[in-house]
Amino acid sequence: MGVLNVTPDSFSDGGRFAAVDAAVEQARRMVAAGAAIIDIGGESTRPGAPDVSVEDELQRVLPVIDALRDLPAILSIDSSKPDVIRAATARGVGLINDVRALREPGALQAAADSGAAVCLMHMQGAPRSMQQKPTYVDVVAEVKAFLAERIEACVVAGIDRRRLVVDPGFGFGKTLEHNLALLAALPSLRELGPPILVGLSRKSMIGALTGRPVDQRFAGSIVLAALAVERGARIVRAHDVEGTIDAVRVAAALSAVETAGVS
Repeated sequence: MGVLNVTPDSFSDGGRFAAVDAAVEQARRMVAAGAAIIDIGGESTRPGAPDVSVEDELQRVLPVIDALRDLPAILSIDSSKPDVIRAATARGVGLINDVRALREPGALQAAADSGAAVCLMHMQGAPRSMQQKPTYVDVVAEVKAFLAERIEACVVAGIDRRRLVVDPGFGFGKTLEHNLALLAALPSLRELGPPILVGLSRKSMIGALTGRPVDQRFAGSIVLAALAVERGARIVRAHDVEGTIDAVRVAAALSAVETAGVS
């Protein structure tokens, strides 16, 4: 999954792809590099990010969606707003990637009506405050229980389990220790059933581990992507598509050998 932020203030590339032409060119580059999904976001969810109105978000994402309809990839909308979900899926977007796991009023029904796939992500708190002393008794158990509850809410709303993907929400209301515990526990999260999506690219946990600023976290990002795939992740959300795909292919090949055994 290639990240396409059409915002002025995203944490790693804010403003670079805010213009429609620049966004379209970047999406085509990522697909040429091997991305199977393009995740279009019109509202930053970085820590401390301000809220964006429905109107502003629609003005940012809809022209890009319209311009990418012929792209040989699945289009994803990174949004929690039911009006944005409805408008995007009406234009052919095939995946709803919601950091709030369809908890906004009306979002669950909008997703159910759309027929699109849904990624349910765990987040403690809200983007403005989520990194202000996040605390858990047992982060793995609590994230797993939250995702299980949201899966059941979707099923009750009429969303088939086969349409669902789950994301533990690395960096969304978690400390470095929480993030590492969740990464180690990905095999346990597979017990939920839906495929696991991970978003680790350029995250602050890499900065905490390496001391690197956001524009120098490529090596850390691809290592985390490979480790996540080896532990069972099936979708990797990334800014640097080409290098990430190389890492994922190597990790997937090793995982396949370990699963099948070698005679």
